[in-house]
Amino acid sequence: MRRLAALALGLWLAASGSLARADDVPARPQRIVSLNMCTDELVLRLAAPEHIASVTWLSQDSRNANMAELARTIPANHGLVEQVLALKPDLVIAGAFTTRSTVALLKRVGAPVKEFGVPRNLAEMRQQIRDMAKLLGEPERGEALIAGIDARLAELADRPRPTHPRAIVLRPNGFTTGRGSLVDEILTAAGLINLAAELGIDNYGQIALETVALGKADILILNTTPDGPPSLAHEILHHPILARLGDRLKLIALPSKLWTCAGPAVIDAIELLLDAAAPTPTGSRP
Repeated sequence: MRRLAALALGLWLAASGSLARADDVPARPQRIVSLNMCTDELVLRLAAPEHIASVTWLSQDSRNANMAELARTIPANHGLVEQVLALKPDLVIAGAFTTRSTVALLKRVGAPVKEFGVPRNLAEMRQQIRDMAKLLGEPERGEALIAGIDARLAELADRPRPTHPRAIVLRPNGFTTGRGSLVDEILTAAGLINLAAELGIDNYGQIALETVALGKADILILNTTPDGPPSLAHEILHHPILARLGDRLKLIALPSKLWTCAGPAVIDAIELLLDAAAPTPTGSRP
């Protein structure tokens, strides 16, 4: 079946003759297609809208995406090969979590696909912005975006820090984030100690609610999606035990869109954590 699909696509391409080849990406692409919500955001921030042929449907939902308003003005895709090819792109951008079968088939037929990974820290985030801007033919926009990020980080660095409280992040399905991740650096930048890293968790891993309840955390950070649809994955975030923990832990709700993707919004996450983790004035309650 896959061979037949690849053959059919190959014949379609031969007939159309209008798809840029993998090694023939123009210096400033004019028909960019993004297949990943995180690459969507960088493309929307860096490329001229008229040069963007399509972004994913996920980026049009303001509950999950930071550039939804602009994304709604651009045709959406669902990551299907036939959708991509019909757009006649001169650049297709995929992310680490883009459907691998789609990426593989696009590469097989010679589509101009470029893949981006997941930054593990702020330095890698800056480099990814720089690499994306260069690929899009917009290096100046990339440097301006990085300069804005660094200016905000410098401003936040002058703010009073909490006295290094221990914090644990809880995501849907009981996942947390440990060392070697962008989230770990976000917590550090906000003056927090990542308890998951202290427990030896690398990158992303699961943690039992009992561990959270019996641990030495001072702050519990809940990854939330405002007005999101209910799901089994999110039920753990509304478990009664978490409500009871609010008596001894400071609970902070952090919108997932602020730190799901590596971009300027992570600075908003740092600022939110700094403000929320600030010591409560004597005589008042959180």
